[in-house]
Amino acid sequence: MSFTSMSNIRNFAFAAAVVLLAVPVGRAQDAAPQRPKITGISHIGYFVSDLPKAIAFWHDFMGFDVYSTLPKKDSTETRIAFVKINDHQHVELFNEAPTAPPNMMSHLCFTVDNIEQMRAYLRSKGYNVKPGDGSKTKEGDYAFEIKDPDGMLVEFIQSLPTGVESQAKGKFEPATRISDKIYHVGFLVGNAQKSIDFYGGILGFTETWRGGANPKELSWINMKVPDGDDYVEFMLYRDQPSKFGTKNHMSLSVPDINKAVTELEARPAFKTYGKDLPIATGVNQKRQVNIYDPDATRMELMEPFTVTGKPTPSSTAPPPPPAHP
Repeated sequence: MSFTSMSNIRNFAFAAAVVLLAVPVGRAQDAAPQRPKITGISHIGYFVSDLPKAIAFWHDFMGFDVYSTLPKKDSTETRIAFVKINDHQHVELFNEAPTAPPNMMSHLCFTVDNIEQMRAYLRSKGYNVKPGDGSKTKEGDYAFEIKDPDGMLVEFIQSLPTGVESQAKGKFEPATRISDKIYHVGFLVGNAQKSIDFYGGILGFTETWRGGANPKELSWINMKVPDGDDYVEFMLYRDQPSKFGTKNHMSLSVPDINKAVTELEARPAFKTYGKDLPIATGVNQKRQVNIYDPDATRMELMEPFTVTGKPTPSSTAPPPPPAHP
């Protein structure tokens, strides 16, 4: 065999080895779990001290219907009442004491299109999430929970056609509903960068706006879900407030705030509510009104557009120093 032939054989063997070595690397990259679609806010859970009073607030004053309930264990007493906002969003009222008083927010839930893919993705990011065993929630959907940097429960849910919510599609939507969409959910955040890393870096949310009344210190950061229009609002703090209910809040979208307030003030339950409904224009230049449930948890009605018709510039102020490491 000539020297040239031997050289060609060696070159071919080397090239083949390179290809063989490259295959596992490529396959490993292809096998890395990808984040599934996170399409929006599914629901928010609140603890309530008086369930009948809370349901009356949501039904008689706010105009929504309860579409399902779950009983307490070994009891006929209701543990959770499900208030329908629309076919894909609801509020869960927990008839039990809060796990971390005075915070009345139980948890926040996002809709995903593939729950097992979400489990695998979070495991790849270091979260202790067990593979699913095929079991469903008591409402008939797939779901699991983790905690965000502030210890808040964050749930992910894949709604199933056979689930209670899906079966209620097109039902429990009275004309009295003051809104038909959860616009955003706000909650206290003690370390802005850690929350940005979690909601942005891990979950893929994108920052859309930041603002505050104090030009020297940031108050809010808005982060939009990666595959929809809903967003969360970080309520930043230097010192943790004693009343969570004004910070931890839910915002409902309304197309005309004046019309919404006029409707609410005309309802018989407005006398029972017993508070004024002053309309204000926020720092974000959107008109809004604050409403409080029987446990003083804030519900915010907000127009989804600015009074100027133009985007409100973001604040350039720095966030407060981290309240926790």
